Amino acid sequence: MRVISGSKKGRSLKAVPGTSTRPTTDKVKESIFNMIGPYFDGGRGLDLFAGSGGLGIEALSRGFDHCIFVDRDYKAIQTVKSNLKTLELTAYADVYRNDAERALHAAAKRETGFHGIFLDPPYKEQKLKSALKCDRRTTNAGR
Repeated sequence: MRVISGSKKGRSLKAVPGTSTRPTTDKVKESIFNMIGPYFDGGRGLDLFAGSGGLGIEALSRGFDHCIFVDRDYKAIQTVKSNLKTLELTAYADVYRNDAERALHAAAKRETGFHGIFLDPPYKEQKLKSALKCDRRTTNAGR
C-alpha cells in the first residue's frame, strides 16, 4: 500500500495487522481520486471505517486541509496514528476510536461539515447501508 499522488506520493503505508481489516487497494484509491480530484481544493475530510487511513491520507496528500479518521478497532487506530506520524501529517488529522454511526451523529450534533466523506466498511458486516442513512440532523450538518 502506498500514497498514489500529491505531496506524499509514493510513500508506503502500513497495513492493519491481522486479517480483520481489508485495505482499499491502490488501484481503487487512484480511481476514486482521479474522479473527485478536480472538485476539491482544500477542505475537510472524514475517513469512516478508516482501517490504515489510506483514503484520508490520500486526501491530505492531494490537498485536503484536515481529515478526521474514525475506526472502532484498536489496531486500526494505532495503524492510522503510525501512518500519520511517519508521513508527518499528524497536525492535519484527528483520530478517534468510535463506531461510525455514533461518529456521524456526533459530527451532526456539532454541525461539523465535510467536503469529502470516505466510506469503505467491512463487506461482511453490511455497515454501508446504515452509515448512509441520514436523518435531518445529519443532512443539515455543516450548512
